[in-house]
Amino acid sequence: MNCENSSSLLIKGATVLLPGGPEETDVACRDGRIVAIGEPFQADTIFEARGLHLLPGAVDSQVHFREPGMTHKETLEAGTRGAIIGGITSVFEMPNTQPLTLYAEDLQAKIAIAERDAWCNYAFYIGGSAANAEQLAELECLPACSGVKIFMGSSFGDLLADSDDVLRNILRHGRRRVAVHAEDEARLLSRRHLAEEAANPVAHPVWRDENSALLATQRIVALAAEAGRPLHVLHISTAEEMAFLQHHKSSVSVEVLPQHLTLSAPECYERLGTLAQMNPPIRDQRHQDALWKAVQNGIVDVIGSDHAPHTREEKQRPYPNSPSGMTGTQTLLPLMLNHVNQGRLSLPRLVDMVCAGPARLFGMAGKGRIAVGYDADLTLVDMQRKQAVDDRKLASPSGWSAYDGMMLQGWPSATIIAGQIVMLDEQVIGSPAGKPLRFL
Repeated sequence: MNCENSSSLLIKGATVLLPGGPEETDVACRDGRIVAIGEPFQADTIFEARGLHLLPGAVDSQVHFREPGMTHKETLEAGTRGAIIGGITSVFEMPNTQPLTLYAEDLQAKIAIAERDAWCNYAFYIGGSAANAEQLAELECLPACSGVKIFMGSSFGDLLADSDDVLRNILRHGRRRVAVHAEDEARLLSRRHLAEEAANPVAHPVWRDENSALLATQRIVALAAEAGRPLHVLHISTAEEMAFLQHHKSSVSVEVLPQHLTLSAPECYERLGTLAQMNPPIRDQRHQDALWKAVQNGIVDVIGSDHAPHTREEKQRPYPNSPSGMTGTQTLLPLMLNHVNQGRLSLPRLVDMVCAGPARLFGMAGKGRIAVGYDADLTLVDMQRKQAVDDRKLASPSGWSAYDGMMLQGWPSATIIAGQIVMLDEQVIGSPAGKPLRFL
């Protein structure tokens, strides 16, 4: 099979996750699009995929690739390479780089790097700030902009938007769905002494308790409703937030992370120390159970990774001066496929959250489903393959994962972008050729 530079591709015999349900059939691609399903087709490259499942290209709609400014932790090249190894075809990258992504020139600087280095398709958030609020309606419509991201807590400088007046001003300017990190900054500051006195990451969910999350989520939902603005609340971590959000689904979409669905306190902190430290925190089993219930009953719309790496040396600083965040884009799909194999959700439900959901909510042109006329971004997975997560295989220069050694069943076999096989059996093929995402 010649995987490189073929103009047409036929994927034969896979179990294809079609809009109407799984079906064993063939999918043909030409000139970057899906051109036939279940019909005779002559192709330059034929991929025999019997026994594999073919998904729409998976989307990771929350990554921090640290470039520019912090390339010792991560780069756009390494981050997107890890993405395609993990079966991800598109990413939305966050604005807390150095410099912050607040203006058109900041966005263009990232696009210039991605045009050269990105292995997968890409878009970038603009940070919502008091400094640029009046310009956001124009900024959010720039090419390759995935929308506006608000940090209500756990950020710095111009990216921190913690007052109602600033939030109202941001929400008033623009129309696209706004993504938000909802933690109450005032409560976090008033409770930091709990973390300092404990000097142990097991106190992380005590310091950043469920009320820190719930208060901020309630505030931003009310302010967005007042402004008539659709909202996307990121990395929901508490039972209380899910109980609240189920009553606001007409205008609010919900993300959860594999970390909160897989790890639980206090065990993860006792075993991993600060490697398990992230914001909002990994919490106890009561909260994890509530998140799974929200996945199963449809409250959750999207699963993202919140890939936010730091070096091991940085993570070894004494808590709470250790930074929060962990790698995740390369392991997002294997972790969730393992949960499918364990019976916690169905494969079509996973497809809805990592493929169709981001495309629907953010208006991704041509993405999110396997249908004639759609872009030929596809992810082939082997639901039977068992393999342990191995830090040595991570693309990220940070070089570590919270899941090292964890045995998972269900792994990506191939990643296809615009009808080209860019990853096969964990090996990348060709050179970086990702394209900017288009939004309706």
